[in-house]
Parts: sequence; C-alpha cells; structure tokens
Amino acid sequence: MSLTPPIKSPSASPPPGEAAVTETAEEVHAARTLADARPPTDEEILTVDDLTVEFPTDDGVVRAVRGLSYTLRSREVLGIVGESGSGKSVSSMAIMGLLPRTARIRGSIRYRGQELLSLRPKEQRALRGRKIAMIFQDPMTSLNPVRSIGDQLAEAVLAHHLVPRRQALARAREMLDLVGIPQAERRLKAYPHEFSGGMRQRVMIAMAIINNPDVIIADEPTTALDVTVQAQILEKLLEVKDEVNAAILMITHDLGVIAGMAHRTLVMYAGKPVEVAATDDVFYEPRMPYTAGLLGSIPALDGERDARLRPIGGSPPSLISLPPGCPFSPRCPLATDVCRTEEPGLTDVGDGHRAACHHSGRLAEAEDATAFFRTPKEGR
Repeated sequence: MSLTPPIKSPSASPPPGEAAVTETAEEVHAARTLADARPPTDEEILTVDDLTVEFPTDDGVVRAVRGLSYTLRSREVLGIVGESGSGKSVSSMAIMGLLPRTARIRGSIRYRGQELLSLRPKEQRALRGRKIAMIFQDPMTSLNPVRSIGDQLAEAVLAHHLVPRRQALARAREMLDLVGIPQAERRLKAYPHEFSGGMRQRVMIAMAIINNPDVIIADEPTTALDVTVQAQILEKLLEVKDEVNAAILMITHDLGVIAGMAHRTLVMYAGKPVEVAATDDVFYEPRMPYTAGLLGSIPALDGERDARLRPIGGSPPSLISLPPGCPFSPRCPLATDVCRTEEPGLTDVGDGHRAACHHSGRLAEAEDATAFFRTPKEGR
C-alpha cells in the first residue's frame, strides 16, 4: 500500500446538457473577477527575506536581485511588476531552485517555515511541482515537442505520487477539463504543435496545478497571446486558484493584468523593490516616481484621441555598474542631489504602503502623480 497521500480531485461539474438547463445566460457568460474569488487568509505560505542574486561575468558582477523581501499568504495573489531586467523572473527561479550553479544567492526563502536555499537538490525536486509550481513564460519551449500532452501531464503526477499510470492519465484528463480544453480524452494523445498558443498555456496551467500546490508562480502567463485569450487565461487562473486553494505569485510587465488579478502589488526596479501596497493604493496613490511613470505611460480610454503617450525617458541602468544613489534618479523628474548620492530604502508611507523614494511626500500632495512625467507642451 502506497504511503503517498491521495491526489485530490476538483469538484465534479454537471454534464454540459444539465448545466445548460440549470444555469442562466448571465451565469454562463459572467467573467470571474478577483472579487468573486475566495479571499486570502492570514496564513503565510511563502516568505522571501532580503534575497540577493548575483551572476559573475567577464564584464563584472550582475546584481540581478538586491534585497527583495515579501510574504505570500494563502489564497493571495501578489503581483510583481517592472520593466524587463528588473529581477522579477530571476527571483522566481531562485524560489524554484532553477538558477545556474554560478549564481550567488544570499538571504532567505522559506516555505511554511522551511528554508529552501539550504535544501539539497533531491529535496528541491521533491518540493518543486508538488508544493510550489511554476507556469513558465513560453509554453511552446516549455513543453516537449516529441511527447504527447497526456504523457507530459502524467509525468508530473508520477514524479511525486506512487500511483498507476492509468490513474495519472485520468488525473491529467481531469485537469484538461478543469482548464477548459474541450474533448480532453482525445487531446491527451495530441502533441504541443497541435494546440493553439492559448491552449498550450492552459496545458501549462494544468501541469502546474495537477498536484494541488500551495503556491503557483505565473511568469508572464499571457505573453504573446491576444487580448481575448489573455482574459480567458487570467479568468481560468482565478478559477483554478480556488479549486486547488493555492496562492499565486503573478509576474508581469502588464499593469492591466495586475489591476484585475492582484490583491497586492510589488514594483521592482534595477533588481530592488521600490513600492509595495494593496493594488488599489499602488494605482490610485503611487508614492514612487517610477510607479507613477509606469501608470502615466498607459493609454487612457477616456483621454483625447490625439493625446500622446508619456514614456519614461532614458533606459534602465546596467546591473553591472549601477549609478550612485537611487538607480532611477537619471530618469526621475523629481531627482535632487540627495537622490544622486543616497539610495532610499523601503519606508512606510501609510497603512501598509511602503515606498523607496526621498520625495514620496511630494507625490502624496500631487493631485495627479503622473503629471510629473508630462511633456512641456502638456504643462503641469
């Protein structure tokens, strides 16, 4: 008799014909939102404390992550946003234990109190995919092109559970049903190239949740998908979050995704967290100029037709040779001498809202924080 815990199955759904009779049109077509999902609890599942990741290169040391700290609670969706190269994906790979051996990792990553950075490779493999799972950025390169979808999903089960292959395939079919892939039994025998981009991403979601993990890391889950498919994928993520009772770490550069998906938002710049708060506070009351710049660069639906976008001038700094002081100071319209000499740390600016800026008070006083990034022609 196997000592492995039984694999939980999602709640059974009625047959299609029955659902069509018992559900109204509004219920069938109603989109699931964050407000519809089960709320977070106070139980801390994942704790990252002062995480630092460096990569030695011939040109110098790349300081990819610099002092990242956050907690993730049960059933919470934490969004991590920032430009490419800000350290979002590297920090998630550190959690999964997938960084190369050349990486220098310091700090602490604890899952339910267990330190992950001190685990041996075998212990990391036992945890990875079962308790902490990841949805990778590009499903086409993450799936094996010469193995069927059913084989790859069943392998994720067999790697952690001593069950017959037939049972693993049955579990795979259940997961394809759960993520909304039609004719799941037949699709188990299909190969990745036979699926569309949106369906491949659904397969990656199914693979991530097949062992009922506590934490799902979604690294740019909507990259290269059209807007309609993006909405379907995000809605499905919220649905499966409640099905398996998991917390989600949502990594993206798309602020629109964060606005509709995350309970809290952490903004990263140059490998360091620069603002963290409830998502509504970050969007409506930003306290870091970089956050305000990101928000100002989004086209407004109610804006004038010929209104120009407001990009953040300049480029992100090199992580090999960071400028002195605040890394954002060369691009910041509020920068002063203190910004160029002293890098600010995360400080409380009110009601759980933390920001790393010497001039967060000026942003608090401004009626529109994005106005600092307006062009001279627009005025202030």
